[in-house]
Amino acid sequence: MPHPTDFLRISITDRFPQRNPSNSLGDSAHELLSSFAPTSRFGEVRFETYQPNPEFESQKVALERLQHFAHNPPKAKKGFLGLKSKPPEGVGLYLDGGFGVGKTHLLAATWHTFQGSKVFLSFAELLYTIGALGMHNAITAFRGYQLLCIDEFELDDPGNTHMVNTFLSQLMPAGTHVVTSSNTQPGQLGQGRFNASDFQRQITGIASRFETLHLDGPDYRQRQGKTAQPLSTLELDTLEQKCALPYTRLEATQLNHHLSRVHPIYFGKLLEGIHLVLIENVRAFSDQNLALRFVHFIDKVYDLNLRLALSGTHFENLFDSDYRFGAFQKKYSRCLSRLSALIIESQ
Repeated sequence: MPHPTDFLRISITDRFPQRNPSNSLGDSAHELLSSFAPTSRFGEVRFETYQPNPEFESQKVALERLQHFAHNPPKAKKGFLGLKSKPPEGVGLYLDGGFGVGKTHLLAATWHTFQGSKVFLSFAELLYTIGALGMHNAITAFRGYQLLCIDEFELDDPGNTHMVNTFLSQLMPAGTHVVTSSNTQPGQLGQGRFNASDFQRQITGIASRFETLHLDGPDYRQRQGKTAQPLSTLELDTLEQKCALPYTRLEATQLNHHLSRVHPIYFGKLLEGIHLVLIENVRAFSDQNLALRFVHFIDKVYDLNLRLALSGTHFENLFDSDYRFGAFQKKYSRCLSRLSALIIESQ
């Protein structure tokens, strides 16, 4: 006899979201870009709900600067005979700071407040989109928007550096405003990831387009003093039995295999309609490509404000030290911070 929760269990390994091949590229691009907006975790945040840490003045300064921009973005002035002149070059604002200081909150609040056509997506999603559409088509598609908000901006390799430099150099002079968040100061992008000195001209070109707003302060996710660890299989069973909303449960090896077959830009679609994610027998990663896909998957679980529970290895052993202190160090550190927050929230 089936258990009541069997009717709520969804297999995400049966899902293969992808662009409809019958659509034209233009239709696909429009559909894709129009779907980019702050997800559930940041869907209701506003400037008014951001609480600057009184011990760090930089948080208040960043809040006030973004509020002013969102309410008063530069606009084209009336020219001769009332005709609009060429739009001013897009404003670039770069939120720099450590994990958990509210950068994404402020970025989403900027998006919500700004009146005009706008897109909100992560840096990884931007790169995936440019790769899927091609540079020329991506520039054409994004030029239709007045504001581009990019979360977790980072340069991981020379290819990304060239791609982003080309993209921004075409988009911002034409009038698109770009607000982004990052854990790295713009002038230090790429350091520790590749031979950044060989690409300093491009990195400098990217950095010169932005006004930097630095946010100091501790990770709010760690301030409560709680620690999170994987659950036992019995505890996963208990969570499943108590679940009254659609959920998914699968082995970590199943998840990793499936993530390798789905383009990362569609990871969010894998989780549509799901409220709880249960992953069994998580083990240390021996393949960095799978590790990075898992990191992006956890980012989507976090952004969508889903509940999450894992069984298996302790989090400190999840990623090899060569990964955690290598080129993608900050991606892994962010993932571990978000994993802890998700587990604590689900308890």
